[in-house]
Amino acid sequence: MSVAFLVTSLVVVVTPGTGVLYTLATALGRGYRASVVAAFGCTLGIVPHMAAAMIGLAAILNASAVAFQTIKYLGVAYLLYLAWSTLREHGGLSVSDEAEARPAARVIMTAVLINILNPKLTLFFFAFLPQFVSAHDQDPLATMLDLSTVFMAMTLVVFVAYGLVASSVRRQVLSRPSVMTWMRRTFAGAFVALAARLALAQR
Repeated sequence: MSVAFLVTSLVVVVTPGTGVLYTLATALGRGYRASVVAAFGCTLGIVPHMAAAMIGLAAILNASAVAFQTIKYLGVAYLLYLAWSTLREHGGLSVSDEAEARPAARVIMTAVLINILNPKLTLFFFAFLPQFVSAHDQDPLATMLDLSTVFMAMTLVVFVAYGLVASSVRRQVLSRPSVMTWMRRTFAGAFVALAARLALAQR
């Protein structure tokens, strides 16, 4: 496993995106434990993309404009829904006492959907991973699985770290309603910005 792969993967994982944003929002709204669940869900959402890349479905997605556009706009719609939910205080930044009891399955489902409805992640696996698989490799699928596993582990660790940092300042944030209002608007705006960026994405 090359250093180039590890460094590049770390840069990709650390760079803020929808998964990071949702994990941060969950940490601030529901605390560290919920953010770990969100981080796990975001990591779990990588599996379908990894599987698609390994069995060649990514090639179909890359070749079919209709398939790409369909998944892309589903992702855009879902991000806009998250922005709307956040502003209504029933989404990622809900801070009521009942928010702590939100089922882990629902947090995981939201996190998984965030990553599933992102065709760029599939294309990332399809275009990025093969660069680190030798043409002379006797078992290229096994190599891709190993690289994907490392990428997922890195994602989980980094996202959990993001959640830890965010949850450490959670009480200070919750004690200031004006700050929470600003944070909700910021996260909602960020979801909208990510939706706009995804809408403009090309294959």
